[in-house]
Parts: sequence; structure tokens; C-alpha cells
Amino acid sequence: MGFSILAAPPPGSRLKPVVGEPGLPYIGNTVQVMRQPFRVARYRYEKFGAVTWSWLFGLRAVTVQGPEAAEVVLVNKDKAFANGPAWSYFIGPFFHRGLVLLDFDEHLHHRRIMQQAFTRQRLQSYLAAVAPSIGAGLDSWAPGRGFRVYDHVKQLTLDLATDVFMGVALHRAEAARINGAFIDAVRAGTAYVRFPVPGLRWHKGLKARAVLEEFFYRHLPTKRRDGGADLFAALCQAETDDGHRFTDEDVVNHMIFVLMAAHDTTTITLTTMAYYLARFPDWQQRLRAESLALGRPRLEFDDLDTLTGIDMVMKESQRLVAPALVLGRRVVKDTEILGYHIPAGTTVVVPLLTNHHMPEYWPDPERFDPERFAPDRREDRVHRYAWAPFGGGAHKCIGMHFAGMQIKNILHQWLLRYRWSVPAHYTWRLDTTSLPRPRDRLPVQLDRLEHA
Repeated sequence: MGFSILAAPPPGSRLKPVVGEPGLPYIGNTVQVMRQPFRVARYRYEKFGAVTWSWLFGLRAVTVQGPEAAEVVLVNKDKAFANGPAWSYFIGPFFHRGLVLLDFDEHLHHRRIMQQAFTRQRLQSYLAAVAPSIGAGLDSWAPGRGFRVYDHVKQLTLDLATDVFMGVALHRAEAARINGAFIDAVRAGTAYVRFPVPGLRWHKGLKARAVLEEFFYRHLPTKRRDGGADLFAALCQAETDDGHRFTDEDVVNHMIFVLMAAHDTTTITLTTMAYYLARFPDWQQRLRAESLALGRPRLEFDDLDTLTGIDMVMKESQRLVAPALVLGRRVVKDTEILGYHIPAGTTVVVPLLTNHHMPEYWPDPERFDPERFAPDRREDRVHRYAWAPFGGGAHKCIGMHFAGMQIKNILHQWLLRYRWSVPAHYTWRLDTTSLPRPRDRLPVQLDRLEHA
């Protein structure tokens, strides 16, 4: 492939041009990046350094690798990088005006209102609501060989999301319909054909959005009237000190996006934790002993920081498989990244998945080693953006504390009920064409513990 310059720097500037292998126009390296992200990322880094460009999904995309470049983009000091135009290209029709698609003052305004739904008091109420449902969901699992972790965890997290976020009782058929809609909406974001051809991803995503809108608008009047302890009610009631509230349209848009983010990213992290705990049974037993020593079948809010083993395994799992593979931004004015000229209109990609595997920052990066996050090591402190599964800057995930709370609660109760394993030489294969998931849904041998 031939090398190419993205754009010449302004005359007289000391900035360098961004160089890359753009590949074929429009198509570029899209297929290779989606199917072999680690190989492509390493090749680019060694060939071109931290900042390079190629065609990606029809866009001139600059990929910035490493925590220093990530910090420039995510902190966004000169407001040159916008979320909305970047994410709208991929998921805008399906997650219209979700928090991640808003920018600058408007984003800050919406975030301040939404923050009222994630206060300590609200988190405590969510925990109280979700703990019994976790137990009921886990108790419904059928032990045996070939138990597919991903499918069961995804169903569990969706059920929990409908309980704690929506406060709406769903029968199984409707739950399956809503879950299917979220799956179709997420997968539509990486469609090759980006217009509504029946049967293809984009068309399915548009149909999914209609299903989700109808569902939330149908339940919204009751939430406005009756309130409740769930997120849906919280968004209906949230109000800033100066009296600003969400419109009905705002509530529906935010619910669709937050519910997707809540159950998909939690599913990915829990599935990754389950995979490594199956492959490393000593770690599984260490966490089980920690949970048994706590002496409670359900976690209380003050227990969350005491489960240090679960915390380290969670962080290492989020390093090895970042729930959000990449973060995208659109450049709204000419700017620079690490001395490279980035022209307005460019899409910038921060590849969290591969950044977390860079040997320049992570010793033996492919090895599962939760002790990296132990107090005496803290390898993540090599740079504040070396480990960034929740993003950073103004758009850092608003639900990160809720996510950690839910993950720890589920795994605690799971460890007390079951032991699980995989064959000695089993290694999963990840599908990274949208959000990461195991191609085989992670089949394990699931056994109920005698004392459970």
C-alpha cells in the first residue's frame, strides 16, 4: 500500500502532517480494523507512530494511540473535538440525542440534570432494588455443560435494567423484544450499507429505534405522575437548582441510550471476568473466599470498597476487553495532536481496546494479572489515561459508579452460588465488529455449590 498525507500543515507552522495508508477510498482498512484490531493497531504504531490516518467507514479517520494522545482528545482543552458529529454518523439515528451525542454547553446542561439520577442516595436506592432481583435471576440458571455465559448474563443485566432503571414489569416476550431492539440498534452502528435496505443492519436499527421509542413514550405519563425509585422516574423528576428539567423527548432519548449503555457494557465486563475466572480457577476461589468471608448473601453499599479482589479482577478485565472498543470525535476546527496537524472535519478515533494492550505502558500486556491494580503496583498510574475504560474529560461515563456497583453485586452472588470452568486449552475468540462479545457466547461447565 502507498503512504499518503492527510493534509499539509499551515504554511509557517512547525506542525507535522499526519501520514498513513488510507487504502481504498471509502472502504479503506475498515474490515481489517474490525476483524483484527490488535494486529492492525500494532502495525500502524510501529510504522507511523501514535498518530496516523486511513479511510474508515467512509470517513477520513485519524487514529491516535497511547495515553498521551488520548488525553489531548478526551480532555479537549481548546474544544476542538466534538462528540455529537462523530457518534451521530454511527449511532445517531438509533440513539438520537443521548448524552454521548451532545457537546459543550448543551452537554453540560443535560449532564447536570442527569447527575441528579446518580447521587449517592439514588445509588443506594438502586442497590436496594436490584439485589433481590440478582439472586432470583441467578437462581434461575440451569447448571451443566455448555452453559452460555454471555447469553445468560445479557438477559440478567437487561432484566435488572428494566427493574432498576425502568421500574416496569415486563413479561418474557416483551423483554425479548426490547432486548432484540437494543441489539439491532447497537449493531446498526457498524453497518457497511448505511441506508435502509430491508433485512440489513441499518434498516433493522431504524425499526429497533421505533420499538424503543414506542415503549418509553407509552410508559412515560405514568412515571411523570407516580414517580418512583427507578432511573426512569428520576429523569422525569430531576431538576437543577435553577429549575431546569427534561422534556418528554429528552427523557425518552436519554433512557434509550442509558439503558443500552447500562446493560451492554455491564454484560461485556461480567462476561470477561467470568472467562478469566474460568481459566484461572485460583483467582475464582480467591474471590469466592473473599465473598464468603464477608458473611452476607447480598452486598450493602458500604461493602463495595471492601471486595478488593473483585475490584482488581474487574479493572483487569476492563483493561483486557474495554467495553467501548473506541471513542470517536469530530474535529470542529483546525487543531493539533502531539505536534501533528489535524484539519477541521476529520474524525479522530481513540482505540481504548488496543491502547490497553500497549507494551510501552503495560508489562506483558496479554497476561491476565489483576495484581497490576494492587496498591503496591498500580500499573495504571503510569499515565492518567493508560487505563480509561470509562473515557475521560467532560464526557467521562456518568454511570461508572453504578456500573461498578452492579458488577460487584452480581459477581458476589454468583460466586456464592456456582463454580464454573472451561477446558484447559480453551481460548475464546472475540467478535469486535460492534461491541465486543465472544463468538461462541462463552460455554462453560457450571456447577452449583453445595452450600448455596
